[in-house]
Amino acid sequence: MTTIGIIGAGHIGSQIARKAVQLGYDVVISNSRGAESLASLAAELGPRARAATAAEAAAAADFAVVTIPFKNYRDVPAAPLAGKIVIDTNNYYWERDGHVPALDKGEATVSGLLAEHLKDSRVAKGFNHIPAADITTTGSVAGTANRRALATASDHADAAALVTRLYDEFGFDTVNIGPLSESWRVERDRPAYVVRQNAAELAANLARAPRLI
Repeated sequence: MTTIGIIGAGHIGSQIARKAVQLGYDVVISNSRGAESLASLAAELGPRARAATAAEAAAAADFAVVTIPFKNYRDVPAAPLAGKIVIDTNNYYWERDGHVPALDKGEATVSGLLAEHLKDSRVAKGFNHIPAADITTTGSVAGTANRRALATASDHADAAALVTRLYDEFGFDTVNIGPLSESWRVERDRPAYVVRQNAAELAANLARAPRLI
């Protein structure tokens, strides 16, 4: 069975974990406060889930989800994620994270910076522009009219394909933006951010996104 290592157990991480165990995945979930702080969540998730350290979650993962405050991205353990696909849900909030000039100037992307840190991993953008509660409540089966769509971006075809497969299992269509250098199109304050949209609407919103806000 595939094991998902989830680094970050906040709103997004916990919802991805809930849906993943429903789908039959094994989950190892972690946060910055220690496994003991996740005891109640692990108990809720059931026997397919366990709490661990970030390094343990990364080591156990067949693929990983990083869902922590962007300012802490350099704390993600790189060595145990080498050779693995990593789905990055992060967004840049300068009010929380502090100003990052390269992001403010449009010279970098959130997921691109994580990819630089995880230089031996294959990073893909995912689950960053959907409210956490919607992850487990707004999916629908493939072929449903007006099915909700989510975006991904990656420099690696297999990473984008994994996100596409996971989205479909969670109940969403996919729009592939292209490389990580284009992932800014689905980030904060752009037209596609945290709104419900089908694939055609998402593609249109991505196309009209401004580079700088």
